[in-house]
Order: sequence, then structure tokens, then C-alpha cells
Amino acid sequence: MVQEANWELYKKQKAAEAILFGKEKEAQAQKAIAEAAFFTRQQVADGELYAKKKEAEGILALAQAQGNYLRTLLDSLGGNYAALRDYMMINGGMFQEIAKINAEAVRGLQPKISIWTNGSGGGEAMDGAGSGGHGAMKEVAGVYRMLPPLFKTVHEQTGMLPPAWMGSITD
Repeated sequence: MVQEANWELYKKQKAAEAILFGKEKEAQAQKAIAEAAFFTRQQVADGELYAKKKEAEGILALAQAQGNYLRTLLDSLGGNYAALRDYMMINGGMFQEIAKINAEAVRGLQPKISIWTNGSGGGEAMDGAGSGGHGAMKEVAGVYRMLPPLFKTVHEQTGMLPPAWMGSITD
């Protein structure tokens, strides 16, 4: 009977050892899974950090390039800030935007528009018919007569004056 009891004890010990061994292996597997998950999260975080750093470096490089561009333009214009501002506004299409905004505003008002000819032309044909081809020149002259009022409008809206070679504002 002692031998049978010893045998039972031995079997129970071996079963307990097997269960313990299984639990240890399960714990090791869970630890390995947790470490792998942590490593994966760490790699993703490192990748995001790297991308953010590169994005910041790109923004800084762009700002430096724009600063150099503006500095070069300002130097080219002899340090004249007003000329730089005017150039930037022209180059940036601001006048086209102002014209679009004004056109939309006028369209919404449905105004009655009068056409002025600056007192010249005296009722002559505007399409050049019967005038020996001089009608086209009258059209061009009409455009040039419209420039001073246009310059005045632009000056009122933006504070910019036209370059001297282009014309001047009339009262």
C-alpha cells in the first residue's frame, strides 16, 4: 500500500509538474507576444516621429527658401518695400481676384451701366466699317483712355500706384 501511495503521489507530482511546465510555457508565450506587440508599437511611434521630424525639416527649408527669395527680390528692387509689395500682389494674381470679386458684387446688384468715351469719337462707327481701318485704332485709344480711371480704382482699393512708365492717376 505504501508503494501504491508513493505511486499515486509520484503521478500527482508529475501531473502538477506538467501543469506547471505548461503554465510556464504559456506565460513565456504571452510575454513574447507582449514584447512583439510593444516592439511593433514602438516601431510605429518611431516611424511617426521620423515623419514629423522630416515634415518639420521640410517646412523649415521652405521658409528659408522663401526668405531668401524675398530677400533677393527686395535687394533687386533696391530695398524698396512698396515695389516688392506691388510685385508680390501682381505676381500673386491679386488684381485678378479683386476684379472677380468686384464683378461678382456688381453682378449681384444688377446695375444699369453707362459707357463713356471721354468725349471723343463723335458718333463714328465703332467697328471700323467705312472708316478706312481706323476703327481698330479708336478701340485701342479708347482702352488707353480708360487706364487713368482704372488706376484710380486700383489705388483706392489697394493703395498701389501704377509704375511711372505705365501712366498716372488723374483727378
